Amino acid sequence: MPGFEWLGKEESDAVAEVMQRGVLFRYEFDEQRQGIYLVKQFEQAMAEFTGAAAACAVSSGTAAVKVGLAALGVGYGDEVITQGFTFVATWEAILDCGAKPVFCEIDETLCMDPADLEKKITDKTKAIVPVHMMGAQARIKQIKAIADAKGIAVMEDTAQALGGTLEGRHLGTFGHMGSLSFDAVKTLTTGEGGMVISNDPALVLNASEYQDHGHDHKPVGRGNEGRRFMGFNYRMMELQGALGLVQLKKLPDMLATMRKNKAALKEALKRVPGVSFREVLDEAGDSATFLAWFHETPEQAQRFAGLLADNGAAAIPWGANTWHAYSHWEHLHDGASLPSGGWPFARPDGPAEYDPAVLPKTAEILSRCLSWQIMLNWDEAKLKQMTEAINRAVAEL
Repeated sequence: MPGFEWLGKEESDAVAEVMQRGVLFRYEFDEQRQGIYLVKQFEQAMAEFTGAAAACAVSSGTAAVKVGLAALGVGYGDEVITQGFTFVATWEAILDCGAKPVFCEIDETLCMDPADLEKKITDKTKAIVPVHMMGAQARIKQIKAIADAKGIAVMEDTAQALGGTLEGRHLGTFGHMGSLSFDAVKTLTTGEGGMVISNDPALVLNASEYQDHGHDHKPVGRGNEGRRFMGFNYRMMELQGALGLVQLKKLPDMLATMRKNKAALKEALKRVPGVSFREVLDEAGDSATFLAWFHETPEQAQRFAGLLADNGAAAIPWGANTWHAYSHWEHLHDGASLPSGGWPFARPDGPAEYDPAVLPKTAEILSRCLSWQIMLNWDEAKLKQMTEAINRAVAEL
């Protein structure tokens, strides 16, 4: 998955050009920057790549979720449903908007279970945030249909699935908004950075103004703009825009490389007794950032993980992962935060409380799930070594 593997001379040259112009800020300084606005170009290029109507670059993937929810009007008193298998940033952003995250189960796609989603909707549900987890598609068409029937906004967390598609349409463009991440271990990296995309220009306008303190960006000189609402600072800078433009040109080759590497390892894993693979709704549209598989029991998964590690091909045991699995988010369950009053867990409308045992299906699925993050620089020798590790592990079962 990491685009950092392909950082090279093109990125260095692009950054050097920004430094030579001496303008790191994405706005203003028109004469000094010679009319070149790289973050704006990156937004336009990403919108064109994904087929979205418009895009707004921000400082991180976490900021993209927060800015997107803010653009949708999510705030105090609202509930936002997301899944219990995601990076903590998804629900951190919901809480930071003042809303309460509500967690639902995943299914064998490792993404949101639409059946459980329907059970979690209340009259307070303002938005739904499905996550295209580990590079492949959530059941976004079913989720969107459920949301549309109840007039609820959908924001897709596409942090781990840039370039992924479903029936030829880019993930992140099915809902009202989509969030992207470009951090150090994402397919396309700018070190830090993110973006929101949408087919509704009015929502992107909200996002654009919110991420820059509410400034309306009218051409009247910096500091003289009007403001329709308050915002905050989630701006991307020109260095990130320069990196993003270069990396975006490499993205098709990155996706092809990951798909090739994943296919080779998946073929090797098919010989492991009792293994089944994560359900991928559209194999052709899988961004292939991860290869995930299931064993029949947690004990079998743990045993095989140990054998792979012993043979130099360690896999991620998701049942024990503390960053992505609901049952291990102890700070969420404890309501632990820095503010003295306990915000955002302690609140006037009643505390936001989270029982670690409320998602048994998710916990059970993850307890049997292992995966590899697919890397770009794996050569034939590396793939052979991993295949041999699989064979040795099978022989030791």
